[in-house]
Amino acid sequence: MHTSYLILILIVSYFALLYTVSVFRKKSDNFNFFTGGRNAHWLMISVGMIGASLSGVTFISIPGWVRSQNMAYMQMVIGYLVGYAVIAFVLLPMYYRFRLISIYQYLNDRFGVFGYKTGASFFILSRLFGAGFRLYLVAIVLHTLVFGFFDWPFWATVLLSIAMIYVYTQRGGIGTIIYTDVIQTVFMLSALTAAIYFLWKDLGGHQDSIIQYLYQHPRSRIWHSDHFLTDGRHFVKQFIGGVFIAITMTGLDLDMMQKNLACRNLRDAQKNMMVFSLMLIPVNLVFLSLGILLYDWSEMYGIDAVGDQLFPTVAFSPQAPAVLGILFILGVIAAAYSSADSALTALTTSFTVDILGMKLTDTAENRRLRRLTHVLMALLMFLLIIVFNYFVSESVINEIFTIAGYTYGPLLGLFAVGMFTTWKVQDKWIPAIALLAPAITYILKMNSQKWFGYTFSFELIVINGLLMIFGLWALRKKG
Repeated sequence: MHTSYLILILIVSYFALLYTVSVFRKKSDNFNFFTGGRNAHWLMISVGMIGASLSGVTFISIPGWVRSQNMAYMQMVIGYLVGYAVIAFVLLPMYYRFRLISIYQYLNDRFGVFGYKTGASFFILSRLFGAGFRLYLVAIVLHTLVFGFFDWPFWATVLLSIAMIYVYTQRGGIGTIIYTDVIQTVFMLSALTAAIYFLWKDLGGHQDSIIQYLYQHPRSRIWHSDHFLTDGRHFVKQFIGGVFIAITMTGLDLDMMQKNLACRNLRDAQKNMMVFSLMLIPVNLVFLSLGILLYDWSEMYGIDAVGDQLFPTVAFSPQAPAVLGILFILGVIAAAYSSADSALTALTTSFTVDILGMKLTDTAENRRLRRLTHVLMALLMFLLIIVFNYFVSESVINEIFTIAGYTYGPLLGLFAVGMFTTWKVQDKWIPAIALLAPAITYILKMNSQKWFGYTFSFELIVINGLLMIFGLWALRKKG
């Protein structure tokens, strides 16, 4: 049987498992669709968030990043710990105090309707791009390895991928996703561990232990402290970027906070957040270790592949054991679905609650509006992925963090001013400032090397947030 048929059977079987879980979960009313009934166990959410936060991009891009970045990404992961602590002990208490359905409802109380709609709109924009990038990479892989064999056009592969996610999310919302994310995290980490085992075994299982081998490897360098101005891998830049990327892409992102708000109480949500943050350290180390082994294996067999092409090229090369290709596909679809399904649900929640102003009353009209919005968000994601096919560069994970620097900066500024100042801001001008801050940030990034001899990395989000804060300061009402 041709490999494409085997992979297709694997995908269908995996989807059938997720759909079965959704069927056994009773159909949700609006409150349960958006909140999961607020009775989910914190440890289940914590495990599921691993898969939702990593995504198929992590599975493909981070191992490929090792060639140009070594293990510098771990500097940002260390920064995540500080960011997640801020979420647990600063943001979550506020969210639970107000009993929010959408975290952007806070902005309505603090600033007014323009600040509220601006915050929700930037989340929708950010999450559409983030989820779109993640699913795009997986669609490319599935199209190359499976559906291209059957002469499908790329758009059909994308449409099928999104349709499968839509089918099992539209029924139960966040309540279903909490369960499916746990399943997908287990599948992803199992595939990751098994892939490392088979690569290590094929490399000869050197006399040293695998830990010693990786520790001594020239690509295992984590800390970068030279050339602060010109090196984007410098520890300070990566660490600061990690702190604020965690705060914004998790703490100010409804996709991730919707799961935290499904916990039984604040204490459980805080336990979830801190356990999740600690689990991310060894998980990301394993992903980077996989990258080292993949590059060593490809060099041993003379395979020329870098970046996002590394893992799929090695997994399906003639020299690789057949099981490696199966593990790759299993890990990719598990990671991709766990990220995209929660994103689609969060987008539906934010658009219906924040933009359309829908109440949680479980009427036939509200249920119809929610289902229609779910379809709309799925279609928007589909269109974005088709556009990405013409513009995305070699490393998708780099694109995700770069886009986040522009789209999450205004959210960072809004929440910082809202929580830590008493400024009364002229609400109607907030949308203009939220557009101006990323525009100025982009100009700075494009010209920083020429103007200051400085190369920005992921700390760009801090500059964007500070510009937003300065703009809100300029808009404050006197007296």
